[in-house]
Amino acid sequence: MSGDEFDIIRQHFTHQPVVREDVLLGVGDDAALLQVAAGAELVVCMDTLVAGVHFSADTPAAAIGHKALAVNLSDLAAMGAEPAWATLALTLPEYHPVWLSDFARGFFALADHYRVQLVGGDTTHGPLAVTVQVHGFIRNGKALRRSGAQPGDRIYVTGTLGDAGLALVLRAAAGEALRRRLDYPLPRIEAGLALRKYASAMIDVSDGLLADLGHLLEGGDLGARLDVDALPHSSAFLEAMEQPGPGPHPPFYELPLSAGDDYELCFTVSPQHCAAVEARLGGLVCGCTAIGVIEPQPGIRCHRRDGSDYRPATRGYLHFVGE
Repeated sequence: MSGDEFDIIRQHFTHQPVVREDVLLGVGDDAALLQVAAGAELVVCMDTLVAGVHFSADTPAAAIGHKALAVNLSDLAAMGAEPAWATLALTLPEYHPVWLSDFARGFFALADHYRVQLVGGDTTHGPLAVTVQVHGFIRNGKALRRSGAQPGDRIYVTGTLGDAGLALVLRAAAGEALRRRLDYPLPRIEAGLALRKYASAMIDVSDGLLADLGHLLEGGDLGARLDVDALPHSSAFLEAMEQPGPGPHPPFYELPLSAGDDYELCFTVSPQHCAAVEARLGGLVCGCTAIGVIEPQPGIRCHRRDGSDYRPATRGYLHFVGE
């Protein structure tokens, strides 16, 4: 490494203008000084992206910077929180100023869009890994949680599912739209904020719909019935599934059910709020789709609209286990 950590910080991570009055002291000191507004709770989450696990060697640096922040903002969205601050720990195998410049560009483009202030972090030498911690606010007692769903609640997802998983399957043959869903996921902050009034439970889809929906069911010993024909697909997904590719595609329903990295929101809504939710999210780019219902019997049951069962081959991704 030809540049020390202070050079890296000065050259690439101190140029963001101060955009938040609640940042009393940010990057450049031993620690940040931050102020939480009266009547608000602080929401904190953290994710790590590791080279070779969460992104491939050919992933653009700007995409890594974007995604490292986006996956954390997605967690805030799932709580219904408004983003505020971020810290960044960056482990680098070597000092590469062009890579760092591109990484910072991707990171700060998303940060500036959501008024997220970088307030500190760390840099060190080692195998490439990126850890981001984000902080957000929500009014006292208003945070959405994974628990809270009730039998009869409808299950919804935002956006479309399976795009990022199909990009991984097709690799170099994936089109630009699919590759962008994998490399530049969009955190559904606006949807999360809108759902604070209506959702009974919510989670973001990072490890696959079946795996993440399973987390919503754990606390209440509940189950779910999913209509696999209702799963939302993008036009890019549908077109790619119809084209011959390098090797067999997985069954049509598998990726929307079990592939991760789409970072859409999966949430439950009581029947009396469904019309309001569909109208409210219908005005957002992501929209929402009803895909099932919460049931009192444990387990997730997948069905076709003709009444036949569908048995998924995989249930999602688990670290240290895989799919």
